[in-house]
Amino acid sequence: MKPAPFTYHDPATIEDAVSLLARLDNARALAGGQSLMPMMNFRLAMPEHLIDLNGVASLAGMHRNGGSVTIGAMTRQRDLEFSPHIAADLPIMAEALRHLGHRQTRNRGTIGGSLCHLDPSAELVNLAALHDGVLHIASAQGTREATFDAFAVGAMTTTLAADELLTAIRLALWPQPHGYCFTETARRRGDFAIAAVGVLLTLDRAGAIDRAAITVSGLLPIPVRLTAAETMLRGQTPGHEAFRAVAAGAATLDAMEDPYASAAYRRHLARILLYRAMQTAAQRARQGVAS
Repeated sequence: MKPAPFTYHDPATIEDAVSLLARLDNARALAGGQSLMPMMNFRLAMPEHLIDLNGVASLAGMHRNGGSVTIGAMTRQRDLEFSPHIAADLPIMAEALRHLGHRQTRNRGTIGGSLCHLDPSAELVNLAALHDGVLHIASAQGTREATFDAFAVGAMTTTLAADELLTAIRLALWPQPHGYCFTETARRRGDFAIAAVGVLLTLDRAGAIDRAAITVSGLLPIPVRLTAAETMLRGQTPGHEAFRAVAAGAATLDAMEDPYASAAYRRHLARILLYRAMQTAAQRARQGVAS
């Protein structure tokens, strides 16, 4: 199939883009297009105006500021995957991106496009929740910020208004060294995950868990931060007993089901993946402390 007729717009600045969004009805912003263009071809999305953001240079790039890193919405997934700054500051992102689609889609796909599409199983959506993401949003009326919890309201549904544009995301950095692991199970390599888990850990000088962050995605319309488990892990010795208890809790989460996976199977995957991810994160944390 082919998309319904639309008018194409090619702004050069953020101001031009938000001005178009403000005055045009039924307009959509085009980032990498890896999700929007197939939806348009199948006429699941039929915008009358397509606003191409690829000419807005100021929307791409990243910079570190103290304890956080800000990534422009049009930064390509492939650039993030191979960035030495991401490898040093956000190693779990480099790991997660290797699960995201294929090389060809990562060449075009952007972090902002993934966050706005907000598939329940998307890897970068999981990391936005894990790293306490703050979204930078612009409109013709000005700018605002939104925490990821406030931004994500359901499957493929955000709080972005029709005249608003995601310009960047700010992610909180974890102290070095820290342990990390992202893992998922998908039907085929490159598919969206049936279930995915992200884990961050730091250890104190005695080897006990000082801080933890855990996100499970694929079970519900948006990723779930296991805040109770994060609190429970604090002060515990990283190992089988602590990890088994947290993983067992993940098996009690609510979960969706579809023709490809039952709710029970998704919960089973969450339990297994979480246990393994905590083991890997703890091992990496120990190696970092030892070095």
